[in-house]
Amino acid sequence: MPDATRIESLIKEFNNNPNGPNKLHQSRTRFMPIVFGRDGKAQPKPGPRSADVQDFYALQKRCLRTGTLFEDPEFPANNSSLTFSEESRQNLKWLRPSEIAADPRFFENSYSRFDVNQGELGDCWLLAAAANLTQDSQLFTRVVPGDNSFKQDYAGIFHFRFWRFGQWCDVVIDDRLPTVHGKLVYMRSTEDNEFWSALLEKAYAKLFGSYEALRGGSASEAMVDFTGGVAESYEMKDVPQDLFQIIEKGFKSHAMFACSLEPDPFKPEAETPQGLIRGHAYSLTMAKMVDIQTPNVKGKIPLLRLRNPWGNANEWNGAWSDKSPEWKFIPEETKKEIGLIFELDGEFWMSYQDFVKYFDRIEICNMSPDCPIIRQRGEYPWKQSAFEGEWVIGSTAGGCRNYPETFWHNPQYVVHLKDSDKHDEEGKATAIIALQQKNRRSKRNKGMDCLTIGLIIYRVTERDLIKKPLPKDFFLRNASVARSTFLNMREVTSRFRLNPGTYVVVPSTFEPNIEGEFLIRVFSECPDCMTENEGCVGECDLDPRVKIKAPDPTKPDPQRQAMEKLFLDIAGADLEVDWMELKLVLDHCFRDDIAIAAKGVSRSYRVAPTESKKSITPQGEVVCCGLLEILRDWYVNMAGGNNRPAQTSSGDQMTVKERAPLMSGETNLGTSAAGFSKDACRSMVAMLDEDQSGKLGFIEFQKLLTEIARWRAVFKLYDTDRSGHLNPFELRTALQSAGYHLTNKILNSLMHRYGSREGEIWFDDFITCAVKIKTMIDIFRAKDVDGIASFNMDDWMLKTIYC
Repeated sequence: MPDATRIESLIKEFNNNPNGPNKLHQSRTRFMPIVFGRDGKAQPKPGPRSADVQDFYALQKRCLRTGTLFEDPEFPANNSSLTFSEESRQNLKWLRPSEIAADPRFFENSYSRFDVNQGELGDCWLLAAAANLTQDSQLFTRVVPGDNSFKQDYAGIFHFRFWRFGQWCDVVIDDRLPTVHGKLVYMRSTEDNEFWSALLEKAYAKLFGSYEALRGGSASEAMVDFTGGVAESYEMKDVPQDLFQIIEKGFKSHAMFACSLEPDPFKPEAETPQGLIRGHAYSLTMAKMVDIQTPNVKGKIPLLRLRNPWGNANEWNGAWSDKSPEWKFIPEETKKEIGLIFELDGEFWMSYQDFVKYFDRIEICNMSPDCPIIRQRGEYPWKQSAFEGEWVIGSTAGGCRNYPETFWHNPQYVVHLKDSDKHDEEGKATAIIALQQKNRRSKRNKGMDCLTIGLIIYRVTERDLIKKPLPKDFFLRNASVARSTFLNMREVTSRFRLNPGTYVVVPSTFEPNIEGEFLIRVFSECPDCMTENEGCVGECDLDPRVKIKAPDPTKPDPQRQAMEKLFLDIAGADLEVDWMELKLVLDHCFRDDIAIAAKGVSRSYRVAPTESKKSITPQGEVVCCGLLEILRDWYVNMAGGNNRPAQTSSGDQMTVKERAPLMSGETNLGTSAAGFSKDACRSMVAMLDEDQSGKLGFIEFQKLLTEIARWRAVFKLYDTDRSGHLNPFELRTALQSAGYHLTNKILNSLMHRYGSREGEIWFDDFITCAVKIKTMIDIFRAKDVDGIASFNMDDWMLKTIYC
């Protein structure tokens, strides 16, 4: 088990500084989500499911009806399921258990930790977790359903259940297994005709795309996937004084344990003089204070039982190993009580003192409140709160505190620890916070490794939380009260003991603009203690720096007069403007805003010669007075100054209807930009087209150009370098200036939809984005009753398909 690579010196320096310096599962299969009732029985999760979800019972029924054995098209018996590195294997054949053993059984009598033995695959971390799983029948049957059988309703199909990012998923497989010379290549049972462990490994390999994806990992990763619990890790060099009590208490609460030694950098799986294997995961299966009596001393000694997944003679050879002289001081009844046996099976005992001395790390998986055992027993101190989130370039991928300009853009979560823990003498409240990044192992075939992630905690007051999210200046003025270590592991978990109060947790990648999905969970004694630090979606005040010139009612309005003249010139006989006519107007009026450099590689932004230089005031205000100048510019440049349609090169007149299709790319009126897209122009028409005629009358046309002029003024307010785009992380504040407050999830979706690879938002995309936001808000408001809008399917399709 290769240990997670230690991050570079810069990260270590960051972790050692308490105050610090001033970014969906893409597998080939969709797995059926399931839920467990209070009776512990599994059932499909209610709600819509994709058509390609594999239903075990439907597939089994079909195979039984047709008399065929199931062959899984999503995880075929070929090289693609074995490896993603395109390595071929000689003499390997996929065989069904009936071709391997004369009388195949799913279980031979029952299941135990001795059924989990490692093959050629370097997944000892998985085996350590599987061995722990066998220790409790209720946990085991939740992962390994009891209706798997080679006898009753056998159709070559089996299924297993794993916890994936907050929900349980049913994974279906066929029973063809990789073999060489008729023997299993990977995980196997001690009994040659028992196959549950080999099939479990295959289902887990399918979950991540291939067997090779399971090479190297952390036992805590598999223990979480088997239980839905939360894992902690302790380094022995920093071991807490009460570690044995933590282990002992954990076993009473049905926690799972694994441990390991640091790998030898020069020799994989090197053996120590004490018989332990470096870079290898062991399962910890029992902790016991054992009675001992020597000729001079009588008392108790803390002992631990461990197991090497290899299941062979590679065992600890020190004190309390098999047949060591120390056992003669243990009473026979105590030996029977702890199930002491001496066999070359990979299992051994050792003292707690030697355990701390020779092992480097211990991993603990605490059960979650939905654990069937916890549900049966009723009382359980931990309550769980969880949220899914995402780091997106230019939106929420702000990086750690080393990057103060962007750190505050990360997702923020408020944690309320109202009361101290029961029986805590110091009056502290415990919170176990787990940050788990999604879908990295399943993308190893694409060269993706785990991101370096961590979290930082700040104490806040109600006054601080008035601003949602917390702004940059808060983090510049306040030091954190706690933090995790930043590690490149799937899940980073830390246990914090804090004073009761309110805190904000900021999960992040180490560097900014690194994209990824995550699940954050908080375990505490306080129920529903975590919320997202975000305000409500809706409209807000327009930025005061953006001024709108109101016409003087006592004087003629030249802007309206010019707009009426423009409208009549382009509308034609129907006195309405369709999307093609609108595109012609917008592409010309905003040609400098959407211009692309001649080579089409980068965009430029130029102030139009006719634009008033006073549109930006000395106070930094942007005045929406450019609309009149834009209208004048139309007549000067498009109509030759005489309000007539423009001339072609041959001198013939060209109508607007004839010119509009050319604007889509055949010609660009002297610029190198194709202008606003057809879809964007259609969306602009739809935003104000109440009768859904596909056209705008004069009033709607006037409203549209006024809105666009306002959004353009906001864009210019942030495009200070006249680059033609908003820089990364500016979309949130720009939209707030335009009068819209949005959540991280919506902003992330907008960045995915309208942002460039670098997280930039170009002018035309910003206008389109604003159109979409205003349209959706208007659709909701038309049906809003006390903050809730109700639609039937016809109504919803009618309102949204046109926008």
